[in-house]
Amino acid sequence: MTVGCRVGTGSSVRFASEQRLSKDIEGLLGHKFSDPALLAAALTHSSLLKQKRTSYERLEFLGDRVLGLLVADMLLRRFPKEAEGDLAKRQAALINRDTLAEVGRGLGLGPFLKMSKGEDQSGGRDTPNMLSDTMEALLAALYLDGGLQAARQFVEPLWKPLIEAAKEPPKDAKTALQERTQALRLGLPTYSLKDRKGPDHSPVFVVEAAVAGRSPAEGEGKSKRIAEQVAAAALLEALS
Repeated sequence: MTVGCRVGTGSSVRFASEQRLSKDIEGLLGHKFSDPALLAAALTHSSLLKQKRTSYERLEFLGDRVLGLLVADMLLRRFPKEAEGDLAKRQAALINRDTLAEVGRGLGLGPFLKMSKGEDQSGGRDTPNMLSDTMEALLAALYLDGGLQAARQFVEPLWKPLIEAAKEPPKDAKTALQERTQALRLGLPTYSLKDRKGPDHSPVFVVEAAVAGRSPAEGEGKSKRIAEQVAAAALLEALS
């Protein structure tokens, strides 16, 4: 990045560059941070932890809840007569990883992320996981620094078009798959746990979805329920 004036040694240049990046991201978020450390943490990937930086992983936990609350509030106001189950389906689609990554990519978050050289070279700046995690961390940082209103001002303009675009509540993948297999007279799909990977505190489940006469499909997730949905979506795509 070109800096407007010569500021001396390499460390000074890096500092000026980081200052400009912070200003740019604050403009993108529409919020001036009173605690810049929150913003820095939200943009820092765990691959830099060995450099004694604070990563965004703890902030994700809070940001996920902040987004869920704000989207739920928007849905209640937009669809005052819709049943709780349909609202829940809408919310699940609006706050999942792919939607968060899509919003983050549209904002151009990639260049602002701080990560190790190896992570960067492997394309980390544009992966759905990293973009969605960063979005959640940024929402937490906004909430902690400016309260719910700061987070709301960021979320509402971005999620309103997504809410308006969905005319009907989405069907979850398992329901859609069941309807598809019944229409094809293939019977009901079955789900079986094939593997459990990772540490106890952060397991990854592998589930297989199968239906008579067709090749099965697998899905992974942080819970069996999520893995079943991923497997159902994969099998539904194959049947379509």
